[in-house]
Amino acid sequence: MSEIARAGGRAARLATLHAAAADTPWTEAEFADLLSTPGLLLLEDTHAFLAARTAADEAEILMLATHPSVRRRGLARALLGRFHAEARALGAARAFLEVAADNLPAAALYETEGYRPIGRRRAYYRRTPRASVDAVCLARDL
Repeated sequence: MSEIARAGGRAARLATLHAAAADTPWTEAEFADLLSTPGLLLLEDTHAFLAARTAADEAEILMLATHPSVRRRGLARALLGRFHAEARALGAARAFLEVAADNLPAAALYETEGYRPIGRRRAYYRRTPRASVDAVCLARDL
């Protein structure tokens, strides 16, 4: 199988999982673009994935998704632990992410993993044509 075909299959799997897990899922094409991102760190489990990028001494979590049927079983926490270790090994000293202000379970997970608020992006996530929610910017030292 060619590298392009493998990437296409991977993009399709990620898009399918993200569609089940997210309010505004990415398309297969968006995941194909993501897979070509320089510095991409993609950690996967059968029912969850974490996509991040690293640059210089920083790492940014782009998305963390867990299929709803297996939430609250430690998959996201395990991926975060792997991310922290791998980002450190790549030379990152600090990790960043954004979480929707109304995503209380995710915010609680990040807090227990040492992330603290550093800012807010007003009306960042669009829920409907008329409704949006803030993104809370979080960071932690690695």
